[in-house]
Amino acid sequence: MSNFKHIQFDTKNTEFVKALRKKVNAYFKEKNISKHSNFNMVFKTIFMLSIYFIPFAFIISGFIDSWWVNLILWSLMGFGMAGIGMSVMHDANHGSYSKYKKVNVALGHIIELVGGSALNWKLQHNVLHHTYTNISGMDEDLESDPMMRFSPDQERKKFHRFQHIYAWFLYSLMTISWSINKDFAQLIRYRKKGLLSMQKVNFSKAMVFLILSKVFYYGYALILPLVFASSWWVALIGYFLMHFIAGFVLAIVFQCAHVVENADYPKPLSTGNMKDNWFAHQLHTTSNFATKSRIFSWFVGGLNFQVEHHLFPNICHVHYKKLSPIVKATAKEFGLPYNNFKTFFGALMCHTRHLKKLGSS
Repeated sequence: MSNFKHIQFDTKNTEFVKALRKKVNAYFKEKNISKHSNFNMVFKTIFMLSIYFIPFAFIISGFIDSWWVNLILWSLMGFGMAGIGMSVMHDANHGSYSKYKKVNVALGHIIELVGGSALNWKLQHNVLHHTYTNISGMDEDLESDPMMRFSPDQERKKFHRFQHIYAWFLYSLMTISWSINKDFAQLIRYRKKGLLSMQKVNFSKAMVFLILSKVFYYGYALILPLVFASSWWVALIGYFLMHFIAGFVLAIVFQCAHVVENADYPKPLSTGNMKDNWFAHQLHTTSNFATKSRIFSWFVGGLNFQVEHHLFPNICHVHYKKLSPIVKATAKEFGLPYNNFKTFFGALMCHTRHLKKLGSS
């Protein structure tokens, strides 16, 4: 029995939506290019997979005795894991990597190779976060940790006044939490909410697949290094170091897009629905950052163009930089916000201030 509550967005005021879609479609038509990946995206995919699996190959070879070299290799794997998540798996599970569904599905399952779950990720990210962005009780990205208060609509606990200090440590635990317990808890919760039945997913089959994927992941990512690396204790430390780096990088990138001072936390009206249309809602709840930094933008998979991503999640991120001026000008034309931080550091500082404010009042 489904207990998932749908919230409807306004469907009347659609002038902005029509104008923006027309301009974006015209851009791709005039340039005669696909909305999906290109050569640069394919190169990035190979690069991200390489900085994860090549260091891993050196580690399990057992030929490298130096503990500090081994830890550097594990650190590279951490950045590779984050890169795979942001630059490859993310687009694939949105269906924007390729026009071919099978390619998207195959690349989307790369998340299982780094300890996650494609099914849970799509339900939390695509269904809940992208649809109900920054709506407390609906967007699970706001409910990711009971130790954190990400929304003014959430209950404030006494310990939250320190969250701007301890948040950084908790962020580093994100991927290790996914790999150990969160995926199982999510799958059970999504069954109770009725989300699995809505997506026509069989719970038993999904659970069996989840268990097998975890066995495979821990078998190659942890057991193999413990057995074949030059030092088992260095391998154990390195494994956790990899996850700490990946979790921290992923968390701070995603938090700077929504949990910042200039982002809104809209509430449903008395009718239970939202006052804005979905496109306007995304502009009010989302922020860009460091959009002029080409190297940073390349590594984070265009997620610094979060506004463009939320408006057009079905378009590959390699196009976001070109779409940004179109979105900004159209938003201004219709009197809508276009939130943007000039630097990533500025966004991080804003996020920190926001955490401190939410923790104290």
